[in-house]
Amino acid sequence: MNETSVPGASILIVDDTPFNLRFLADVLNRAGYTTYTATDGQQAIQLVQTLSPDLVLLDIMMPGLSGYEVCSQLKADEKTGDIPVIFLSALNQELDKVQAFTVGGVDYITKPFQVKEVLARIKTHLTLRHLQKALEERNLSLQQEIAERKLVEEALRQQTAELEARNAELDAFAHTVAHGLKTPLTAVVGFSDLLMKRHMQMPDDKLGDTLTIIAQNGRRMANIINELLLLASVRQMSEVPIRSLDMESIVDAARDRLVDMFKEHTVQIDLPEVWPAAYGYGPWIEEVWVNYLSNAIKYGGSPPHITPGATPQPPGMVRFWVHDNGNGLTAEEQSRLFAAFTRLGQTSVEGHGLGLSIVQRIVNRLNGEVGVESTTGQGSTFFFTLPAVITDADNLVV
Repeated sequence: MNETSVPGASILIVDDTPFNLRFLADVLNRAGYTTYTATDGQQAIQLVQTLSPDLVLLDIMMPGLSGYEVCSQLKADEKTGDIPVIFLSALNQELDKVQAFTVGGVDYITKPFQVKEVLARIKTHLTLRHLQKALEERNLSLQQEIAERKLVEEALRQQTAELEARNAELDAFAHTVAHGLKTPLTAVVGFSDLLMKRHMQMPDDKLGDTLTIIAQNGRRMANIINELLLLASVRQMSEVPIRSLDMESIVDAARDRLVDMFKEHTVQIDLPEVWPAAYGYGPWIEEVWVNYLSNAIKYGGSPPHITPGATPQPPGMVRFWVHDNGNGLTAEEQSRLFAAFTRLGQTSVEGHGLGLSIVQRIVNRLNGEVGVESTTGQGSTFFFTLPAVITDADNLVV
């Protein structure tokens, strides 16, 4: 291997004179290069496309395509444009050299030439091309590394934002639960103390009223705890068993859980005769109805008049809804409804604030949407959507 060569490099020699081809090929082969030869411009272009040599030694004066035309075509092709072309010609006018560099040549050697000069210039340009390719590969690698780092940084930012949001949510969650449990717990403790001290002196009707209050507040606390457990299940359940729902039975179960509220507020409710079939997870959908019905009672008229219903919606969805006869909601109030752990602004109505946040989480997990339509003075309609039952598929998993 000659010290003036670049190991492993291949060179295409283009010249219409057979002697020149043989001589240059012999010199370059002895120097350690792999050589290919072409006797005209068209053949040279085809060989470059096929063999992709590391360098081209190109004569200018040839039949058919000239060396200038060959070089121009090679440089215009993205596949071959970066292959260095050294012109090797008997033309030694300044204009010839200028044109050679104009069409993309990297060097110009005038015939007759010195072998050592040719080898030195070939090595120089092969080394430059090797360094250029290494630099391009390094730049590409750096760009990929930067892109990967940006992805990692974005993922970290998202995780940080999620953690911050969860921390803020947990703070609000703890405050909401503490506030929600405080009132019924105070009532239970207070009336229990009263019974302990005075139950012997209480008339039967007063004793019954006191026990009813204790039971109602106990159920309120149980509902809050059930919602906390439900919220945990919505977060943790990786696979949700989806089935066709018996919506009539689910709504009846939700009404049974709200029996105290229905009696206390003398609620009038108009139920549909038939419910359209939809897919969902029964225990979660029952909780959605409990929240929507209880809100309709809390924020409805006096007495509350509630109208639940359902409307098929294209494509392949069902909208379930509850309309109340309350005062309605402003646009600003509507925008805050489904935020985590918030409740409506009416201070006269108590609420533990978990409901609508849980509703949104549930329905989103079931591939549906939640929302409200309301006009001040005309009541509100809270709705959620679920996939309609179209086929006989029994058990789906989301």
